[in-house]
Amino acid sequence: MRMLPFSLSLLAVGLALGLPLQAPAQDAALHSAPAAAVQTLPGGAQRRELARGVYEARYSRAANALFVASSEAIANVKGGALYRLDPRTLETTGITYTDSKNFGLAADADGATLYATNSIDSGITAFDATTGEVKGRLRFEERASDGSRYGPRQVIHDPATGTLYVGGVGDPGVIWVVDAATLTLRTTIQNAGKWVTGLLLDREAGRLYAANGDGEVLVVDTATHAIAQRWKPGGEEEALLLNLALDRDTHRLFVTDHSKLKTVLVLDTRDGRVRQRLPVGDSMGILFNPVRGELYVTHRDQGTLSVLDADDYRVLRTIELPPNPNSLELDPSGQVLYVTIKTPFNKDYSASGFGSVARIPLE
Repeated sequence: MRMLPFSLSLLAVGLALGLPLQAPAQDAALHSAPAAAVQTLPGGAQRRELARGVYEARYSRAANALFVASSEAIANVKGGALYRLDPRTLETTGITYTDSKNFGLAADADGATLYATNSIDSGITAFDATTGEVKGRLRFEERASDGSRYGPRQVIHDPATGTLYVGGVGDPGVIWVVDAATLTLRTTIQNAGKWVTGLLLDREAGRLYAANGDGEVLVVDTATHAIAQRWKPGGEEEALLLNLALDRDTHRLFVTDHSKLKTVLVLDTRDGRVRQRLPVGDSMGILFNPVRGELYVTHRDQGTLSVLDADDYRVLRTIELPPNPNSLELDPSGQVLYVTIKTPFNKDYSASGFGSVARIPLE
């Protein structure tokens, strides 16, 4: 993949979070998408344009709402937003505007507090899900080998220990271990490979999995925060691994590659061996649904979402969600899937159009 002449913070935005960078420049209106009727898709799905620069979505039980992080990727606009949506209608019920742009998003166990990564500003922000107020911020001071600030990509929350794990895009990459209540840095896991992209926590096994741009899956001991194992599932093939999903009962770890291997790798968590490569093409977001025994994969270049049988990997359903379906979230019942849909970057890294959110009934 061609290295672009910009800082690692922007690399976290453009590379690790999967935005196309080749779109022609267009004028961008300085506002969110106007309130409009929700588009009805085949199979009862719904889609609604939301903002320029949508990234991850998280469901909050405490607020009974779907939250979407947005970078507000508009020329001459500083800061971002956190959108609160009605999970049934996708209507906007609240907005928090922030002076930092928001990308990755995590929630605590009941969704009372949300945590957003601020990739460009090398930090994270905590939000009260009920009031929308900013509760606190943390800025990371470490710098990569070339002197650039790290770009935080993904954040995940461990409710058992009150810990946040944040992956830093840089060379070499890092994983920050943060106290979720106080937003203070506990420790930094160093030498995590080039560009830490995806993170996944297996609390029962005491493991944190991390994917990186060196084609590795790291196994981190959450008791010691030491990297216990490094798996390289692509072998000598060049790989840029992105996002992760886990079926703990069958010892399967799923990892996507959008740009190099263009597949989903199925690994055995007991030894790291590759069980299978799924012939689904470029793969971005991935989510395992234990309620239905299904696996969901977004394909940015194809503009589609695949619904797979998690046992035999048959494609049960393909849903058209152009141009660039991105991240995935389930409601608490496991019967509704939410998908964020991005638009390509302009040459100045503004969004070329309004990103969308789709609501897909699975029953």
